[in-house]
Amino acid sequence: MNLRRIALAGALFCLFALLSATVSAAQVPGSLVDTQWLRDNLDKVVILDVRKDVKSFEKRGKQAGAVNPCGVTRQKGPLKVAGHIPGAVLVPWNKVTAKRKVAGKALKALVPAKSDFERLMRKSGVDNDSAVVITSKGEAVVHMALAARLFWTLKYFGFDNVALLDGGTAQWIKAKQKIAFGRSRAEKGDFKATAERSEILASMEDVEKLAEDQGTGQLVDVRSTEEYLGLTASGKLAPGIKGHVSGAKSFPVSLYADSFTATLYDKDRIKQAAVLFKVDTEAPTVFMCSSGVMASLAWFVAHELMGNENARLYDGSMHEWSHSDKPVVSMKIE
Repeated sequence: MNLRRIALAGALFCLFALLSATVSAAQVPGSLVDTQWLRDNLDKVVILDVRKDVKSFEKRGKQAGAVNPCGVTRQKGPLKVAGHIPGAVLVPWNKVTAKRKVAGKALKALVPAKSDFERLMRKSGVDNDSAVVITSKGEAVVHMALAARLFWTLKYFGFDNVALLDGGTAQWIKAKQKIAFGRSRAEKGDFKATAERSEILASMEDVEKLAEDQGTGQLVDVRSTEEYLGLTASGKLAPGIKGHVSGAKSFPVSLYADSFTATLYDKDRIKQAAVLFKVDTEAPTVFMCSSGVMASLAWFVAHELMGNENARLYDGSMHEWSHSDKPVVSMKIE
């Protein structure tokens, strides 16, 4: 009897190991997935839900954009996301980027130290052989940008089996999928950074060179037209500084994604819009914004969807540039 039990236990262990290997070997089909794909693969991926409003992950709330039986949204206001996709792990936004001093200046929203990011991903249940899908609340384009910044950071540290959920959790709700509530739970992962890919990160020195010699590539500023022209400025810039880096082209992030659904536009339509703004989608490009968040979404579209391997993100963006007393120009479209 004992031998039979041992044999049975051994067989069960092998079956469990085989199933675990199958899950760990899952591959995302591309850098962007939709609700349908995630629903069909829910048990094969690690879902990271990045948000600033961490309380909305746990608590129930009124969802204004309810979907009626005909599938039409009764939109009395923006969809308010409460809860999360079953199995999702909360990643607080304030853990995704880092604050540190550069040349004596206290800066925000920079790429984190490798050890800090490894710790965050392990706490979030990510292994090196995981398949990861990143979601956000999806109420607005900025939420997709938060997800894109986490995506970029995983890529920077050498992790490739990762995708964004187009439209985030809001699209999951609109598709009438189940929503969970309560705290985030995850078994500790073994994530370890395998690289620090400098080829997708631009420094302030890189931006200075591009500003001086635009023949080697292009700077693309994805802030609003008002910010680009210097009519207004984000609070992330140094006091009194308005405008853009000399030579930077304007291509607002609102042209990358639908402001009503937070889903990305078709890449061919984005290319058509880029032509109108004199932006070359195939040229070596550094994307920037106020603090490197919204520009992450532009980088994602260029690098991951359009295949521009020479696309980089300036994580310091105008926050670092303005606090370093660098020159800006205003009331000029380039």
